[in-house]
Amino acid sequence: MPLTLVPTPIGNLEDITLRALRVLREADLIACEDTRTSRILLRHYNIKKSLTSFHVHNENEKLEFLLEKLRAGEKIAVISDAGTPGISDPGWILLKRAIDEKISVDVLPGASAVIPAVLMSGIKPQPFIFLGFPPEKSGERKKLLNDVKNFPFTLCFYMSPHKAEKQLADFIEILGDRRAALVREISKIFQESVRENLSEIISRLHDGLKGELVLVIEGQEENFADSSWRDEARKLFDGGSSVKDVVKIIEEKYKIPRNKIKKSLQ
Repeated sequence: MPLTLVPTPIGNLEDITLRALRVLREADLIACEDTRTSRILLRHYNIKKSLTSFHVHNENEKLEFLLEKLRAGEKIAVISDAGTPGISDPGWILLKRAIDEKISVDVLPGASAVIPAVLMSGIKPQPFIFLGFPPEKSGERKKLLNDVKNFPFTLCFYMSPHKAEKQLADFIEILGDRRAALVREISKIFQESVRENLSEIISRLHDGLKGELVLVIEGQEENFADSSWRDEARKLFDGGSSVKDVVKIIEEKYKIPRNKIKKSLQ
């Protein structure tokens, strides 16, 4: 296959398939995020191939160089520093261009942090939605969270350790203090799953929780079974509050959809 996206281990170097190793050995060129990181893996499996850097800062300028080689019939394997390229790592732009030009492509199954994190969270694994890294700007981040706050799906995010504490404050503001899990260092020596409410996870981060992080948060559906918001809504309404006021109070406090609150008062 001319172009193949190859997953690499996210921690333990044994987490790679035999097929992935064969594709890397057969490649004419390996495009990778950091040649120093990739050489550790390739050296471990005695793979000696030409490498070229292909990362978020040079992805566009390297695109034509790699496409020319594909057009010439060379086999190119794309890898990231860890996990499956093309999701939150470089690779998708090249893959899309190759598909548009009718160049044969393949994506191998393999290591990814998302599935292990969802399962280790102890939160309902399906359906879930993967949202990548949260937006850098608070306004954009809050907009995204508002868009998904009523989803009855488990929410999954990648997070940078030095940004997580600040970002989680927005999560609590928009989503409420939901049950969640912060899974870190998957497949590494210090692998850990912190299963707490979001507020307690922030406290752990403040104490210096480090490493590669995946945040898994329960979907809104989990909160619908909680009768406390229904009881509070009924008390407010029976006490003389208008439907409009009740909806506003309950929506802000519990993040419950407006129509569901109105229906409960009928």
